[in-house]
Amino acid sequence: MLRFFCFTLLRLSLLLVLAFDALSSELNGNKAPQAPAEPVPAIKDELDKLTPSTFETIDWDDLMPEEDLNALMNPPNYLDQIEDSAFENQTIDQIQSQITASIDDRYQQALVSKNIIKAMDGQAVRIPGFIVPLEFDEETITEFFLVPYFGACIHSPPPPPNQIIYVHAPNGLELNTLYDPFWISGKLSTKLVENYMATAAYSMQMQSYEDYTE
Repeated sequence: MLRFFCFTLLRLSLLLVLAFDALSSELNGNKAPQAPAEPVPAIKDELDKLTPSTFETIDWDDLMPEEDLNALMNPPNYLDQIEDSAFENQTIDQIQSQITASIDDRYQQALVSKNIIKAMDGQAVRIPGFIVPLEFDEETITEFFLVPYFGACIHSPPPPPNQIIYVHAPNGLELNTLYDPFWISGKLSTKLVENYMATAAYSMQMQSYEDYTE
């Protein structure tokens, strides 16, 4: 699973992110960050009634529609022909042309897909991932993005929105280092959350967390 997302991350870096960054800096300038999303409404009483066995363990692939997963697992051949310096000597018009040409590319669409699995709405799930803090104090994190690989949204481009979960943790989560993965348990919803860092196609009200183990 992690190899799959690292592969996707590399392709996204080459074809999409560099292009949009170039366009943004040249044409639009730096945009002011948007305000953080409002927290998911508290359902603490309902969650407190759930036992660990209630939460179904899922994988990130379970959150992605089959057509998106197939597109990412079968990237187009032209990706293999792109060199690391492909964008360095191109004009903004050339980059814009490449972006326009890829609009109908199913692979590129999957990289930014907000498509969700409707059956996941309201499910009590347990899923592993890494933490991208959004709201925190000196001791705990109360809002964060849960992502499938380390560095997403911070040191590298974000995954597709349907591979990001916005988590509201009213009791807080203690994080010693961003390198630490966790199992996160809570009630999942298909509410879209957007902020200046990324877009999450799923939301969760966290009930508990634990260190990640295989």
